[in-house]
Amino acid sequence: MSRKWTGLKGRLWRGRGRVPPDALSGTPYPPLVRRLLWLRGVRTPHEARIFLGEERREHDPWLLPDVDRAVERLCRAIAYQEPIAIFGDFDVDGVTAAALLWQAIEGLGGRALTYIPDRLQEGYGLNVEAVRFLKGLGARILLAADCGTTAVTEVATARAMGLDVIVLDHHSVPPELPQGAEVVNPKRRDSHYPHGDLASVGLAFKVAAALYEAMARPFPSDELLDLVALGTVTDLVPLVGENRWLVQEGLRVLRRGKRIGLCALAREAGLDISKVDGWAIGWVLGPRLNAAGRLSHANRALRLLLTRDEAEAVALAQELDLLNRERQKQTDAALALSYQMIGDGPLPSLIFVGHEDFSLGVVGLVASRLCEQLYRPTFVYAVTGETVRASGRSIPQLDLASLLWSCGHLFVKFGGHRQAAGFTALRARLKEVEEGLQSQAAHLLKGIDLTPTLEVDAQLPLNSLRGEILRWLQRMDPYGPGNPEPVFLARGVQLVEVRPSGPQGRNCRLKLRDGDVVWSGLVHDLEADSLPGGGKVDIVYSVGRSRDSYGAVELKVHDLAPASTR
Repeated sequence: MSRKWTGLKGRLWRGRGRVPPDALSGTPYPPLVRRLLWLRGVRTPHEARIFLGEERREHDPWLLPDVDRAVERLCRAIAYQEPIAIFGDFDVDGVTAAALLWQAIEGLGGRALTYIPDRLQEGYGLNVEAVRFLKGLGARILLAADCGTTAVTEVATARAMGLDVIVLDHHSVPPELPQGAEVVNPKRRDSHYPHGDLASVGLAFKVAAALYEAMARPFPSDELLDLVALGTVTDLVPLVGENRWLVQEGLRVLRRGKRIGLCALAREAGLDISKVDGWAIGWVLGPRLNAAGRLSHANRALRLLLTRDEAEAVALAQELDLLNRERQKQTDAALALSYQMIGDGPLPSLIFVGHEDFSLGVVGLVASRLCEQLYRPTFVYAVTGETVRASGRSIPQLDLASLLWSCGHLFVKFGGHRQAAGFTALRARLKEVEEGLQSQAAHLLKGIDLTPTLEVDAQLPLNSLRGEILRWLQRMDPYGPGNPEPVFLARGVQLVEVRPSGPQGRNCRLKLRDGDVVWSGLVHDLEADSLPGGGKVDIVYSVGRSRDSYGAVELKVHDLAPASTR
């Protein structure tokens, strides 16, 4: 695909890049697979074997910063039965990290208790009241998971109370780290760990492995890797290197169905636990686990992951499924209202939108959808009394964490990653915050083309989508950041059927024919009357699992246009 053009959704279609004719020659993989691997940065047969799960990809946990002192303190606490308070976060990464640490410490005979903050009442990260509460329960160690790197004041308070503090976190590192804490964060400038993009649950897994080694006990990795897969996929960290290996191994463990809470959740969602893949985590299990922290309390998700009682597992799974349905309704309503407020005029460099009716639990989801559909860095906020809390998502051209640091004086609290971040600010300063972020984003994005772009991996006619290719695409799963879902171009496809689908008919279900092959497909954000009836079209598509039928394979049509001779 050497030329560029746009489809009905206004997106630019562009080839992802050139691949040498002899790329990965000598490997046993088909030409299409070699091309896809090369475009994902795989350059040698050894790297290809690692990518496809044929070889292990693990790093030494003792290379993590502060891990030796953190492990030594935990060993002492376990030996002397000192209570360890595990402070997690309310998203799936934080909840799975807390569950993994509790399970690992209890497995060594230690005393552990967990604390997950309330999203609505406490917000993200450590807070002084929670620290006082845990101290009152007798905790001797505060073990923060998926938070704490920026908690200078809260750590100082904990230390003043006599608590030892260990931080296991993967968020961006500020100029000043909390004093008196062991900060195990692979993103630290002084870190020697080869993989800086571990999710917090992956980091907890590595620290747990070091802890078991230090105590000369066999590490029960197969009892914990399912949690690692859940948190890593859901947190959208790059699925390359060690992360990819951890998810592949975690899926293997997850499919065995040993964790009764996840089995109950899968049954409630109509999912066969023995066939779980990255898609099932990202679109079925993950959203239901996240729904607890978004609309209720994440303790429900934590209890589901740790329970050994079948009746409790079933009850919690039903509750999470209902919460997820409500989350979907609130997200759709907030998204529709956001589009009304944005209007039809020219888009600014950064989308900044919020409303008193928005639930704090869905602002991140709305920001993600707006960012994807409008191709602009986006912040969506909810009003909570005298403050506003915002969640942001970004495009590859803008580092959201750096953007927030440049406006840090405007916030009460802020933090996050390059592509996802958030802040709390005083409601009285809302206009100032918006103007500051808009101005800084306009400066950083000056001269950059913000036309939404579809990067196409290869031309692949629909009549070529048969068993062998589908099996190879399945082997390249899990997909996510760093390993995007392959995107293909098919030309001259017969559009057999178009049916409205989704809320207000904003999506379309399609039947597409190429020779003797007929595929079902779904295209979002295009109404049926905007499609050419009964004609031939060129489509840009991926192959994925149907959201309506968890076992079915269908085409995810990203864009289409009337067929041409281009």
